[in-house]
Amino acid sequence: MPETKSEDYRVVGRKVKRVDALEKINGQARFAADISFDRQVHCALVIAGTAHGILRSIDTSEALQIEGVEGIFTWKDVPGENQLGEVIKDMPCLVKLGDRVRYYGDVVAVVAARDRQTAELAAGFVKLQIDELEPVLSIEEALQDRILVHEATNNRVSKRIRKGDAQGVLRESECVFEGEFYAHYQEQAYMEPQGITVVPDLDYGFTVYGTMQCPYYVQTAISNVLGLPMSRIRVIQTETGGAFGGKEDVPSYVASYASIAAFNLKRPAQIIYSREIDIQTTSKRHPVKSFYRVAMEGKKIKAVEVRAYMDMGAYATLSPVVMFRTLVHAAGAYEIDNVSIDTYGVYTNKVPPGAFRGFGSPQVLFAIESMIDDIAQRLGIDPLEIREENTLRPGSKTSTGHLIEESVGAPVTLAKVKESSKWYQLMEETIAFNSTNSDRKRGVGISHIYYGVSLGAGGQFLDKSGAHVLINKDGSVEVRIGGTEMGQGAKTVIAMIASQELGQRMDKIIVHQPDTAFVPDSGPTVASRTTIYSGNAVRNACGNLKAKLSKVFMESFSGDSDLPIFEEGIVRDGRGHEITFDSLANAAYSANVKLFESGWYETPKLSFDMEKGIGEAYVTYSYASQVVQVEVDMTTGSTRVIKAFTAHDVGKAINPDGVIGQIQGGFVQGMGYALYEDLKLVNGKILSDNFNTYIIPTIHEVPQDLVIDIVESPFPDGPYGAKGIGEPSLMPVPASIANAVSMAIGKRVRQIPITPEYVLRLIEEKKD
Repeated sequence: MPETKSEDYRVVGRKVKRVDALEKINGQARFAADISFDRQVHCALVIAGTAHGILRSIDTSEALQIEGVEGIFTWKDVPGENQLGEVIKDMPCLVKLGDRVRYYGDVVAVVAARDRQTAELAAGFVKLQIDELEPVLSIEEALQDRILVHEATNNRVSKRIRKGDAQGVLRESECVFEGEFYAHYQEQAYMEPQGITVVPDLDYGFTVYGTMQCPYYVQTAISNVLGLPMSRIRVIQTETGGAFGGKEDVPSYVASYASIAAFNLKRPAQIIYSREIDIQTTSKRHPVKSFYRVAMEGKKIKAVEVRAYMDMGAYATLSPVVMFRTLVHAAGAYEIDNVSIDTYGVYTNKVPPGAFRGFGSPQVLFAIESMIDDIAQRLGIDPLEIREENTLRPGSKTSTGHLIEESVGAPVTLAKVKESSKWYQLMEETIAFNSTNSDRKRGVGISHIYYGVSLGAGGQFLDKSGAHVLINKDGSVEVRIGGTEMGQGAKTVIAMIASQELGQRMDKIIVHQPDTAFVPDSGPTVASRTTIYSGNAVRNACGNLKAKLSKVFMESFSGDSDLPIFEEGIVRDGRGHEITFDSLANAAYSANVKLFESGWYETPKLSFDMEKGIGEAYVTYSYASQVVQVEVDMTTGSTRVIKAFTAHDVGKAINPDGVIGQIQGGFVQGMGYALYEDLKLVNGKILSDNFNTYIIPTIHEVPQDLVIDIVESPFPDGPYGAKGIGEPSLMPVPASIANAVSMAIGKRVRQIPITPEYVLRLIEEKKD
């Protein structure tokens, strides 16, 4: 598709009002809990409450006596397939008698009652008899295979890269460095908990409303669980109060529980999770333990060897897909000729992790960036200069051997943070501060990352998107896409693209809630792909509509017209002819012109050897560099971020304010992962299951100096050159903070979160 010239941008790149802002501010926006129907029942879950065991009995008699309880449903009441799972169907919808419970949050029964309070009360009166088994609670235990979570082996999934001869280079090199790292869980901490309503509808099927990222996942899951064709399942996304990956596959499970109640009672059924049930049962960021060996020759990285072990919890969920991204990003944003990477996914009797902003890459980016810093320190090389020496650039090959020749802004992002942070001056100031202070120490940290945009070689069958655009006879425009708005600003970007293409004012354009009845399966709203995929689909549809309107315009003036220009609700040509967009649309209707079109976009297939991990891993890559300054209290071990400087290559900032908002939000969430968010588990039970005990950063922890640079290195196949920003906004943060803390305390940080207790242990080790 030909790109619009920069001088032709009328909407793209400009400051606009967010299209969904008013309703969210004044309370008109309808979220999952705001949906209700006549005769609706409310559901609550009965969870196992045991990490590992055999389910022997379910006693519902006492719970059924509670006034207001309408029904309690178990595996016997599932009309279709009693299995869940997007990649591997290894999770029971409801645990069957005689089968194994594999984690504390396994769902055994669904209670339906006239109100939520009664349902939750009754759930507590359902009595379970479970013969407990010894659980597997760590990666190390899982690898022993002494106790099996599933059949055969706990190490179910593995992936690898073999590029060059990493083993040979490491064996022969005189300069080899090693490191071991651990990154813990992180909870998505979205403001709105999981929630779904399933309604028997007029077409003898079911309509589903809920907070979600992937309506098509939900449609497929309910179709399987209820044993109905997909044509009988319609899914409409409600306003969604945050997701961050936590509402990718999980709503499929949530919807399945509600659908069983709706199917058996023939009544609308709603389930809204409490915060405690949400945290206890839903996916998190994967814990990853990684081992690195790096060979150096001067400032050049000659070889990298990585072994990374991912805790998949009790069920695979999205882990095999997450692991692919872990694999590709484990060697970082550097050109390295010799790469050997092995990633392994292991089952444990704990909560199953899944998708989370960054999707398996922040854990290993923290590790490789810590290694680069450690190497720089040991060799006496400036940590920024070693990154400048090795960074990917046009003409480089990634760790998978992917030749990247365009849209490679990595060297520029490094240059930007070097300039904005006044790198050498900041380092000198920090060293001077530390020389005169003993109770507080400061540190400066840098990180440099890349991010594969799209679902990549492992998910190509999902990398497509559809759109439907309708122009009404009054000139108002209705846009429908398969991607979802979950707070990231997708609706605004899509409205801007439609406005740019059609020349209609944005206030005349509405982007509807996603609805599976209108747009075909468009893949999940993940992988920072919405702007590229849905955006291009909308451009395709709008381009066809604009051509039709242009023809009507020229015919209206008896052919005595140039090709018209569409801009801000006015259509005109160079001969003085002019008409409003609204009037032109009405004229087209009067002439029986079809004013609705579908759009479709998919990227060319990637060439990738899964056995060797070599080839084109992703459609394109985003890049980011970041510098932070921290201050550590040497008495308490607490850390605060003082300054931050970050630069992101986004291809093209269609909505610059939205891009800045994403970077700000991603920074804070990444800071939470690095410093504050410590998920506590005992025997597979999550203890920190609400925001009293699971600590997330607030506005008070955000550094006042957060300097953001947007780098625009256009991606030719993206709309106007755009590529993703949602996930890259978080990814450099844990690494840069860890490196800064390491400098401050003079000891290498090797795990996140960097809690005060961990910092104090490191300080004490230093004293020893």
